[in-house]
Amino acid sequence: MTPPAECLPDTCRPVPSAWPLIDSERVLQVLVRNLDGMVFRCAIDAHWTLHFASDGVEALTGYRPDELEGNAVVSLEALIHPDDRASVREVIDEACRGVGRYRVKYRLQHRDGTDRWVLGRGAVVRDEQGERVLEGFIEDVTEQLTRQRLLADAELRYRSIFEDSVIGMFQTSIDGHYLAANRALADLYGYDSPEALIAGLSDIATRLYVDPTRREEFTTLIREHHRVADFESEVYRRDGSRIWIAENAHVVFGPDGQPLYYEGTVEDVTKQHGYRKQLEYQATHDPLTGLPNRNLLQDRLQQALRQAQRRGSRGALAFVDLDNFKFVNDSLGHGAGDRLLVEVARRLKASVRESDTVARYGGDEFVLILGDYEGLSDTLHILHRIQDVVGAPIALQGHQIHVNCSIGVSVFPDDGGDLEVLLRHADAAMHHAKTLGKGQFQFYTESLNVAARERLALDSALRQAIEQDGLHVVYQPKVGAHGQLYGFEALVRWDSEAFGSVSPARFIPLAEENGLIGHLTWFVLRHACHQAATWRAQGHGHLRVAVNISPSLFREKDLAALVQSVLDAAGLPPENLELEITEGMLMGDVQRALAVLKELKAMGVFIAIDDFGTGYSSLAYLKRFPIDILKVDRSFVMECDLGNEAVAITRAIVSLAHSLNLRVVAEGVETASQLAVLNALGCEEFQGYLFAKPLPGPEAAAFLDAAPAA
Repeated sequence: MTPPAECLPDTCRPVPSAWPLIDSERVLQVLVRNLDGMVFRCAIDAHWTLHFASDGVEALTGYRPDELEGNAVVSLEALIHPDDRASVREVIDEACRGVGRYRVKYRLQHRDGTDRWVLGRGAVVRDEQGERVLEGFIEDVTEQLTRQRLLADAELRYRSIFEDSVIGMFQTSIDGHYLAANRALADLYGYDSPEALIAGLSDIATRLYVDPTRREEFTTLIREHHRVADFESEVYRRDGSRIWIAENAHVVFGPDGQPLYYEGTVEDVTKQHGYRKQLEYQATHDPLTGLPNRNLLQDRLQQALRQAQRRGSRGALAFVDLDNFKFVNDSLGHGAGDRLLVEVARRLKASVRESDTVARYGGDEFVLILGDYEGLSDTLHILHRIQDVVGAPIALQGHQIHVNCSIGVSVFPDDGGDLEVLLRHADAAMHHAKTLGKGQFQFYTESLNVAARERLALDSALRQAIEQDGLHVVYQPKVGAHGQLYGFEALVRWDSEAFGSVSPARFIPLAEENGLIGHLTWFVLRHACHQAATWRAQGHGHLRVAVNISPSLFREKDLAALVQSVLDAAGLPPENLELEITEGMLMGDVQRALAVLKELKAMGVFIAIDDFGTGYSSLAYLKRFPIDILKVDRSFVMECDLGNEAVAITRAIVSLAHSLNLRVVAEGVETASQLAVLNALGCEEFQGYLFAKPLPGPEAAAFLDAAPAA
């Protein structure tokens, strides 16, 4: 029920209609009088005789309303351009016969003799006497049509330029696909038509540019500057061939200021790019050898210095001077000298990594930038290789020429932070090498020379010890918690006349670097197997001897056959041999590692993982391999009695190893408290100075006789 009006709040009271207060006739009169155009009523006759015309008719035709009404001066039909009269009458007649409404565009002839384009809109209606008449509105659209015509002409001219241009033209969306392309661009990219190009290059970034990041650089530049100029890129043509293009483009914005699309031009600049690259190459490379010259050397060294600073590493600059090059030039001629330089350049490049730089400094001088080499041994290795490859015979004009080189080395950033200083220091070191007899290398820093000489001497002494049987094997017992003996680990030792007792931590890495580690391993394996065979013959058939297998030996194709040959020569059954490998040797080529271990297991030898916990594997990973024994690394053993996380890690290793039926050996046991903790955790075997240090053969035999039965 609607409440009484007096009960309604003022804001809810109905507002009385305002229309009764408005003079609608006056509103219509003002509206008709002020419209830009002509409101009319006319008869449907041969002259379109006007009954009424609004004041706007004078601006439209040049005649006052009273001059047109009743055809007083001229009729409406006479004002219509003669060429348009028939079409106008046809449109209106159609309206009279049908819907009653019409819309027609035509020309009116102004009193001043000009033509005006108008738009007539009206309807067939009944007047006050019931007669059919036309009522409507005619407005001047001359300016509008002129603008449209100009726009159409401009678009036609643009389309003609776009389609017929010999320069590639395009429009692309913001997100990277073609909206429009002309014939020249299609031809440039190898497509049959612009339509085929648009369909084939649906993603410009990945389908057009050789370097997909170029599209991102393009959009970044155009976003920041609203245009790009001479933007050069290498692109794919449809057949997969490559060309270089230069793009000029700008962004087109909509009325709201938002970017709509990019448009621009493309030119093939492959030849220009090639010429420019050729000029750049000639400016930065030696024409004889093709190596970088002094100009490029400066840039390469700056890059190496920045990298060393960023990584906190070091690099070396080596100044290489050929010995006796003048003799070759004088005896065989400059042509032979040039061929010698080209061959030396090739050999030098083959001696270093791709990331290093070999430059020709001038004459018979070369400069090498060895970036990010890890320590003195790496640098010495590359210097030796350079001496070897340069000193190898070179065939020139039927002669075998031997040319050595003298090398001076400066280390950056220690010896300098720019090319001039480092070159000066390396050059001084090179001249010092020549004074020592040529064919040598010298470091600018004397301490490095001392270290280098010591390492070379150590290397030479180690080779001599291997050749002359100057090494010996010692045996460290592996026992139970109560001292019962399970076996020995065989370890190599070296007592040098020149260097005294050399630590394995010093000479084993050296053997790995210079390729002698395989000889060391076979030496230990042969001696250990013969010693174990002797113990077995003495009634100790349960003992196993453990030998470390080097990574390089593990990669040998016929490792199992080689081990079997050593066992056969010693007369030792495979079950008395235990081979120790590190977990890192199982990583990488897993399938090959698995195949090697299966071959060894098929022989009957035992497999142990040494130093477990320091690598990257896990026990779950090791499930795939036929492993028997796990040796806990000494770094965990040393701290296991301190109650920190080391004991937690050791506990986890032992527990998981037992879940995989692996026997656990703790190495590096030195105190009774460590033994107690490890025994409580479940380790079966122990190895360390608490029981015995590594023992020579006779002392190992005495230990064996004194040990309780296992």
